[in-house]
Amino acid sequence: MRAPIGTFDSARPAPECLDELVAPVADAVRRWKGDVPAESIVYVDTDPEKADTAVFVEHYGRDLLEASANCVVVAGRRGGETSLAACLVLSTTRADVNGVVRRRLGARKASFAPMETATGLTGMEYGGITPVGLPEGWPLLVDAAVAELPYALVGSGRRRGKLLVPGRALAELPGAEVVEGLGLPAGGNRE
Repeated sequence: MRAPIGTFDSARPAPECLDELVAPVADAVRRWKGDVPAESIVYVDTDPEKADTAVFVEHYGRDLLEASANCVVVAGRRGGETSLAACLVLSTTRADVNGVVRRRLGARKASFAPMETATGLTGMEYGGITPVGLPEGWPLLVDAAVAELPYALVGSGRRRGKLLVPGRALAELPGAEVVEGLGLPAGGNRE
């Protein structure tokens, strides 16, 4: 099979390579529901030594820069309560944690969750967190620009390997809400 984007040596439908995925991601693929069939999710093998964005796109294809999305775990606090959510934004942007995310969570303060919290609760590796297979009940805020992509390159739950997922399938994930303006220009503010 040839990957729909990028130039990967190995590309297979995710349901055919569940053993390459961490348990929560493999379970989500097994139980997949929605208008987009699970076979449309493509697993590509990647070298974790080439994970730096500049090196990654040089090796696997320049078209990936505009199709790459980062999934980050955020913690919102109000009073003594903390709520967790995931945000999915283009890799050329950053999540508007202090604005859009904070308001969506109804939090007084929001920040990126500590690495130990993010990896411990998702069952995924740092640098490989994906929106596929997040803990039940977590909100997933998906930037509208990601939902509009024919295919988005996201983590696979491990540092080795990535998933190519149609943007509209990401918008259908459990707990997903498509949000305009979730991603800010990298290094920029919305003022």
